[in-house]
Amino acid sequence: MEFSDSVKIGDKELSFEIGGIARQSDGAVRVTCGETVVLVTVCSDLKPKEDINFMPLTVDYLERTYSAGKIPGGFFKREGRPSEKEILISRLIDRPIRPLMPSGYFNETHIVALVLSHDQENDTHPLAICGASCALTISGIPFNGPIGAVMIGLVEGQLIVNPTVSELKNSEMDLMVAGTRSSITMIEGRMDEVDEDIILAAIEIASREIKKVILLQENLKSRVAPLERPYEELILPSSLYEEVVKKTGEAIRKLNTISIKKERSRYRRSIIENTLSEYPEEQHPIVEQIIDEYQKKDMRKKILEEGSRIDGRRLHEIRPIHCEVGCLPRPHGSALFQRGETVSLSAVTLGSKRDEQKLDRLIGESHKRFMVHYNFPPFSVGEARWMRGPGRREIGHGILAERSLQCVIPDDDAFPYTIRLVSDILESNGSSSMATVCACSLAMMDAGIPVKSHVAGISIGLVKEGDNCRLMTDIIGDEDHMGDMDFKAAGTRKGMTGIQLDTKIQDLGIDVVREALTMAKEARLEILVFMEKAIPYPRKVLSEYAPRITKISVPRDKIGAIIGPSGKMIREIISKTGAEIEIEDEEGVVIISADTKDAVNMAATIIKGIIRDVEPGDVYEGEVKKILPFGAIVSIGSGKDGLLHISELAHYHVEKVEDILSVGDNVRVKVKKVDREGGKIDLSRKALIPHNKDRGD
Repeated sequence: MEFSDSVKIGDKELSFEIGGIARQSDGAVRVTCGETVVLVTVCSDLKPKEDINFMPLTVDYLERTYSAGKIPGGFFKREGRPSEKEILISRLIDRPIRPLMPSGYFNETHIVALVLSHDQENDTHPLAICGASCALTISGIPFNGPIGAVMIGLVEGQLIVNPTVSELKNSEMDLMVAGTRSSITMIEGRMDEVDEDIILAAIEIASREIKKVILLQENLKSRVAPLERPYEELILPSSLYEEVVKKTGEAIRKLNTISIKKERSRYRRSIIENTLSEYPEEQHPIVEQIIDEYQKKDMRKKILEEGSRIDGRRLHEIRPIHCEVGCLPRPHGSALFQRGETVSLSAVTLGSKRDEQKLDRLIGESHKRFMVHYNFPPFSVGEARWMRGPGRREIGHGILAERSLQCVIPDDDAFPYTIRLVSDILESNGSSSMATVCACSLAMMDAGIPVKSHVAGISIGLVKEGDNCRLMTDIIGDEDHMGDMDFKAAGTRKGMTGIQLDTKIQDLGIDVVREALTMAKEARLEILVFMEKAIPYPRKVLSEYAPRITKISVPRDKIGAIIGPSGKMIREIISKTGAEIEIEDEEGVVIISADTKDAVNMAATIIKGIIRDVEPGDVYEGEVKKILPFGAIVSIGSGKDGLLHISELAHYHVEKVEDILSVGDNVRVKVKKVDREGGKIDLSRKALIPHNKDRGD
């Protein structure tokens, strides 16, 4: 059977179609907005996976280039490994859905969102999330949804629901909000120093629109009437639970008071090993799970009833902060930011336009001159494991930091460099992505990048049981793992620049979000004090190891002269100076880069000479290139040649040009006449020689 329904979100129509396609999947839906179409499917194994205690959910968002009428670039001419954008949207789909999968459902589940058509205006992010929820809702797979998702933009002070690609180019905010009827389940976005009140207003609008999408999905479910898939709720055996807690309770309560992560981990391991030795091997997984559950219960109880945290801090207290800049000698800028047991070492590399990242997207090709890359080596958490390429989490954290810093980066007219930041997490105990924001901000100032201001980041946590709710500033890893929310917020003194909220509960209201934003702002301002003490302003000069770059605006009709016939002139400049030269024809800009300032200045002088118009009366030190019967061709530099007529050699009569000049001679000449249309330049030597001193033999 086929069903369809539509709903108006903002000023755009979202259409949902079920049936007639991907019928072998457990659930499939096509979501359409304009001429953008996303097919989302879900499949789940009939039997649970053995020996696991987590939901094995995989989400893949895939873009097909045919959807935008394009052929993939590269040698193979087909889609390859997932792009950065595909990975990020896969995470966007996963994060609001995973908390709503019931505990105890351990069946392998796979969500695939496939972009079938892209009209270059209506983007796919909200369509893919809503489609994933709808596919699950009509599949019969256990799911505590549905959810909806909308994007909110801010253009000229107006909040826009699901802005188009064109509108986002001028938007001060790009905020994705997902949630159920009564709860926020995910927030992700970047802002240009936007006030918290505006962000709250955007979330409220999003919540209202989300309810419309949820109602549509519920109506579709009632029409499909899926057969609900049975599963067993995960329930720990009460008698075994009481027995294990009786044996380990005192040790676990002590565990939750050990402030040093490494000591806490070792003590926890000893509790587990000692306890498991008393039980048969087949009971080990459930015994270890009981220990985990009681540790979580005890930690949450202390926070809710006593306001007591594992490391002894008050709920709103930030861990000790240490900032250090210029800690590495050869990178173009570096900084170390430490907050408690979380340490980010960040380094800046400055490059030329050739170092920009080329992005081949459905909405067109573009170039990226600012990049943040986040690395999470296993030693940062005391693990011994293989190091592969960056995973989805590392890519996601890097982009979160990149978006949080983007709005303070100077445009390429003011600072014509490609900027790459790398954050290596040397030690991790919670909120390493926000430590990356702080470290990268410090490193950019150390590099002399003229950023507008520092950017600081913090993570706010939550423990909630019914109406009893406690928020925590600067959560550590265990508080994230055993808590209910990880709310990352970054910004300047002026406003917010980045936000990411993930929750594990289904009753997170906007009041809690409001309070979390207030706490994050207070913490951010406190952290900025430490950062500003370490380095208050960008350094005045770049590192001696950084390349030197300058931009010259040139008339577009002069670009040909700079390039020269078959590129001869530009090759000569590069060979003579050692500089790299990039020409942007449409903008009329020449970008010169080199290892030294002298090389850049030399190339700039030559190019300025080429584009400068020769005027009558100008004086040049030229070189004789060719001797003619009636004069000499003299190069006056910058690819310009002029005719020095034999009558202009001296005040007396000259029989032969060779009597005075030879090829290769340097001769001082004055411009006598310029033919603008023909490009001819007439030169004079005698005009620079006093008449009474010019004697012939």
